[in-house]
Amino acid sequence: MVSPDEQPPRWLSPADLEAWLAVVALVMRLPGVLDSQLTRDSGLSHLEYSVLAMLSENEEHTRRLSELAMITNSSLSRLSHLISRIEERGLVRREADPHDGRYTNAVLTDEGYELLKTSAPGHVERVRSAVLDAVGPEEFHHFGRTAARIVKRLEELN
Repeated sequence: MVSPDEQPPRWLSPADLEAWLAVVALVMRLPGVLDSQLTRDSGLSHLEYSVLAMLSENEEHTRRLSELAMITNSSLSRLSHLISRIEERGLVRREADPHDGRYTNAVLTDEGYELLKTSAPGHVERVRSAVLDAVGPEEFHHFGRTAARIVKRLEELN
């Protein structure tokens, strides 16, 4: 018996369950597809590529580690280990934040930027072939807007 304070579970309908399982399959399979192409073609994991790409989007090719951790949905500790690995490869360097020395910045090196530029065409082709070619542009843009709303909700719940 359900007490007045408890709500019964909001079970998924068969159609909801079918859609949910498709979302789960996408979330589980897509990272591996992207990761394998990047690793094969450039020696980068998808997360490493994402970090380099996020750095390249900033005019100075610099971001605080804490900001990168948030953007990539990584813990600061995990991101710090990743930065150490790609720093050893000469792709990034760490610097104290000139505006607030309590923070550490990751800076994309020229070598890292060049690797990103040579990796991008193959990565974009894999994204196109794996995702965009499966749906039309209108469906894809609708899916992107839907995904953005879900991400916003996840941030609110966190």
